[in-house]
Order: sequence, then C-alpha cells, then structure tokens
Amino acid sequence: MNDSFTARDLLACYARGVFPMADARKDNRVFLIDPERRGVIPLRTFHISRRMARTVRKDPFEVRVDTAFAQVVELCAEAAPGRTETWINHPIERLYGQLHELGFAHSVECWRGDELLGGLYGVSLKGAFFGESMFSRATDASKVALIHLVARLIAGGYVLLDAQFMTEHLSQFGAEEISRPEYQRRLKRALAVDGKFQRLTGAAGAAAAVTGAEALQLITHAS
Repeated sequence: MNDSFTARDLLACYARGVFPMADARKDNRVFLIDPERRGVIPLRTFHISRRMARTVRKDPFEVRVDTAFAQVVELCAEAAPGRTETWINHPIERLYGQLHELGFAHSVECWRGDELLGGLYGVSLKGAFFGESMFSRATDASKVALIHLVARLIAGGYVLLDAQFMTEHLSQFGAEEISRPEYQRRLKRALAVDGKFQRLTGAAGAAAAVTGAEALQLITHAS
C-alpha cells in the first residue's frame, strides 16, 4: 500500500471483503488481508449472559458515540497484557481518522466522569459494520461498548457485524467462524441494505443517553 492510498480506497477494500493490518505499531507497511475463515457476530442471535445483562442494566458507564474517536483508536493501539504488539500503525490510524471525518467510521465509548475506560471503533458501510478493535481499562467496559453497538446496529437496520477473526472473547456473544465464500455472500447481502448509524434516542428524549436496559430491549426484540 503506497502513500497515494486514500480513505475512499480503503472503503472500496471493505466492499470487496478485505481489510488492512500492519505487523507492528512502528512498521509503516500496511497489508490487505483476506482470510480464508472469517469471524462474524450474528445480530439476530447475539448472546448476552445473565451476569452481563445485569451489569449492563446497572449502567456502570456513560456510553457515548463519536465523541473521542481518535483517542479510542490510540488506546486500541496501545500494548496490553498478553499483547505486546498491535496491528494499528500510524498510516492505518490516519486512514481511519479520515474515514471518521467522512462519516464512515465510528467509536462507541464507555466513560466514567472525564475518564475514558473502554470502547471500540469500526467502519460502517451500507448494512455492514466492520468492527476493528476494542480496549478496556475497567472490568466489562469493552463488553458494554459492544452490547451498545449491537443495539445501535439492530436499530439502524444492519445485517452484518464483521469481527474479522474468531476469538474466545467474542465467542461468548455468539460469534461464529465462516468460510470466505459464505462471508462474501453475507457481505453482498449487507451492501444491498441501507443501514443507518443514527443517534439512538432514550426514553427520556434526544438529550439523554440510551440506557443499558433500553439497549438490551432492542437486542431482545430482534432475536
């Protein structure tokens, strides 16, 4: 990938089913990945454990959307226990920043006061959302962010949540691994849908954040 590669070029890659990765944070090379097996999280059968549902209902965090996109990406790129390196290098960080400015990349953030304690970011294209990375600095913060993301996607009419690779962390939510041809079929169907990553409105009105109970209700009604 050369310096002339733009955010619009990256969107075209997603539409073909490939995504970028780097070998290390300080390595400026970027590779396009098209794995034989793909991790996806089915929205209609998204699973939330009883413990996690109780946690979400307690609203341990204030969940915000797109208020600190660059900070979320930066924190996702930091080293963490069990992960000394990251695939998010500076060219990738720059491209996603551009996608965010264009309205195609979004962050879901878990705050406590002025402290950002967890979140995730990804790319929205038609009826598909491509989850890129998540981080957590407090117990369950990234999980709460994921649950609120799923509620938003269901409300917006999305049909595909791409997790890229299957992990034990995602398997608890019902994630599954599918073949490349099956992924291409699901992607084609998603690109024919006009998903809307709109701001959700809670029971208290547009000025209030969606509560955990309201997010759970959206997910339950979709299953």
